Parts: sequence; structure tokens; C-alpha cells
Amino acid sequence: APTEILARQHFSTLARLLKNWPIRIGLLTSAEKIIANYESRITNQIMYKKISDGELDLVIGTHALIQDKVEFKNLGLVIIDEQHRFGVEQRKKLKSPGHNKLIPHLLSMTATPIPRSLALTVYGDLDLSVINELPQGRKKIKTEVVPPEHRPEKYKFVLDRINDGQQVFVICPLIDLSDKLGIKAVKDEFEKLDKKIFPKVPIGLMHGKLKSRDKERVMQDFLDKKTMIMVSTPVIEVGIDMPNATVMMIESAERFGLAQLHQFRGRVGRSDKQSYCFLFTESAAAETIKRLQTVVKSNDGFALAEADLEFRGPGEVYGIKQSGYRDELKVAKLTDYIIIKKSKTAADEIIKIDAELNKFPLIKNRLKKFEASVHFE
Repeated sequence: APTEILARQHFSTLARLLKNWPIRIGLLTSAEKIIANYESRITNQIMYKKISDGELDLVIGTHALIQDKVEFKNLGLVIIDEQHRFGVEQRKKLKSPGHNKLIPHLLSMTATPIPRSLALTVYGDLDLSVINELPQGRKKIKTEVVPPEHRPEKYKFVLDRINDGQQVFVICPLIDLSDKLGIKAVKDEFEKLDKKIFPKVPIGLMHGKLKSRDKERVMQDFLDKKTMIMVSTPVIEVGIDMPNATVMMIESAERFGLAQLHQFRGRVGRSDKQSYCFLFTESAAAETIKRLQTVVKSNDGFALAEADLEFRGPGEVYGIKQSGYRDELKVAKLTDYIIIKKSKTAADEIIKIDAELNKFPLIKNRLKKFEASVHFE
């Protein structure tokens, strides 16, 4: 998982679901090392040894699992949650062989595939399963672009929801490039809401520089309704499951990608209550409004990924870069579906004839040139 909050949530959920099964579960993040039903204190060395010796059947973790010190004895399956938050090299390392030299199976999960993932899917490198239905009882989230002149009425709407016992997320972008974690922006927004807009409403503050235990406290306060609004940097993007939150307010929405906006929106709408997502923007540029309206019109992650592909370009489809065009590799557009399909069929026929490509030396030599830098997911 990409964040400690999400990793801890998965660990708690799986430990509860599997408590009656003889499955040994561990959690490894930079801040925590936990083994279910293990009373003694766990050091890094103990955790690494138990993983290396195969004493844990299931290990949940963050990027800490990708360290060179972590070696799996018999890794059979890697599940990457919110895969768009992991870089190509990180995902490649997760798939590297364990002690047994076998390459593990890989399951990537995401609410919104990034353009690279979508392009790879079209090209047939990934098998694809789509969950395209809302859980029973859920309602479609109502999304709206909010210009400056409509801000006051939305604040009143939000206050009405709070008075009805519902909770609110407010997301702030990185505005000052020197403020790499967006701390200043989120603190400024917190002060404005706390002092001027909602002075009688308890508000929590979340950002990436908080210590792990402080993040847990902020999360628990929100879960316990001690705070009714959570102002946050994009750290809130993944891993938050708060069924009572029904409003997502995104400041300077034009600064975020479509995938991020869709992820933020997914933090609400997790109960049978009607939920809302407000995309605040100061920009009146036609291109900006058109882009944001894409999110308004669609709750379909794949449709948004396709739109993102049009806005950002397919990127370095077989390389490290995630967006933008590349001269060395010409990529067909999604609209060129017929030729893509024919190419895939032709490739399948070639593999059937000679999987080693010895009968096709030109193709084989061309592919060899890519091997050093390519990560086939």
C-alpha cells in the first residue's frame, strides 16, 4: 500500500477477517512492525528474519517492503493497492524473484488507471478485470465545478450537512514550490476555515509531515466525530474509509490530475447517504473548465483515464516516464482501436509459430534493444 494509513487499515481488516484461520499476518512500514497475536516487541531484524524464513504467510506494508533488506523465502503473489502511486521501478522490484527464483504473480489494483496502465491494457500486456458497479445501497456522488462567486452558497450547504451530523473533507494542493509537502497551504486553509468560515465547527488538520501516531490520532478523532471537517494535503487521497463523510471540497482543483480528483472523490459516498464533491477553481480558462467538467460528467475510472490519456498523452509506454509524448516510440491512439487489435492478433500468431522468435530475427533483435530498460507489468 502507498501510505501507512492504508497499510494499517488493510492489516486490521485482514487480521479480523482471518482470525479463525491458521494464517500468520505481519505489518511492515517505516513506523510500525507488527505481527498479529505476537506479544513481544518486534524489531526490524526480527521482522526481516521472519519474512526471510517464511514464517509469515501474509505481509502487508508500504514502500518499506521494497527495501533490499527485505527478502522473501517463497513469494507467490504480489498485490499492489492503488498501483498508480508506485513508480515503474518500485513495481518491477516487487515482482523480482524470491529465494526460490520464481517470479511471483502480480495483481495491480486502482480506482483509476493512469494513462500508462490504460495504454498497456489496450496493447494486451495486462489482463483486466473491471468492477463497474457500486456496492448495494450506494448512490452516485454529485460533482460540481464551483467558481468563486458560488463559494458562499457552498459553504452554507456544507454547514447544513454538518448540522445534520455528516462530515467533510477539504483537500488543498501544493501551491508554493518551496513548500514541497503543501504544509503552508493546508495550514492557511485550516486557519481560514477555523477562524472565519466555520468558527463553531471542530476541524482536524492532516498533512504528510505529521508523525505516524499523530496521523492515527487525527484519523481516530474524525472517525469518532470529535472533528467534523478534515483539512488535508493529498495524503488523504488513498486509504481513508469514513462512511459518515459525505462532502469532498477540493481547493484549486485545476492543479490536480483527473486520476487524483477521482481518487479524492472516492473518499466520500461510502454509505447510503447522498454525497457531494465540489471542485473549487479560480480559473475561468475554457480548457480548465472543460477538463474539470470531465470529472463532473463521469464516475467511471476508465473513462477518466481515457480522458487523461487525451489530455496528457500516452507517455513512455514501456519506460519509466508516466506521461507526455516520447519521440522514440510512436504510440497509436485509443481511437486507432482497429489497427491495435490487428497488431495484437498478428503478435499472437507470431508467438504461436515461434515463441522464441528465432524465425523472426528482425523482431527478435528489435526486442532485445528494449530489454535493458523495459518493465513489462
